[in-house]
Amino acid sequence: MADIKYYDVILKPVVTEKSMAGMGEKKYTFLVSKQSSKTQIKDAVEKMFPGTVVKKVNTLNCEGKNKRRGNVYGKTAETKKAIVTLTEDSKDIELFSGI
Repeated sequence: MADIKYYDVILKPVVTEKSMAGMGEKKYTFLVSKQSSKTQIKDAVEKMFPGTVVKKVNTLNCEGKNKRRGNVYGKTAETKKAIVTLTEDSKDIELFSGI
């Protein structure tokens, strides 16, 4: 497995109604690299957002959806999501504050 740097682990935040509802409980959802582990995700969040302390990381492997265009069948890309829970005394992630 290649050496993954912390800025390669987190790809982008997930902005949905369900993920926004979890922000009150200090749960933030991100799309992450398929090769990243829970400890790499924890380290990446703590380095990218200073003042945050990660309590728990849950990951989900999402399969690609079957799509069809005319007579051609295909599949969308597979993704990996991470739900990061912060501690109570941790600083909030300001990336989500304006949304």
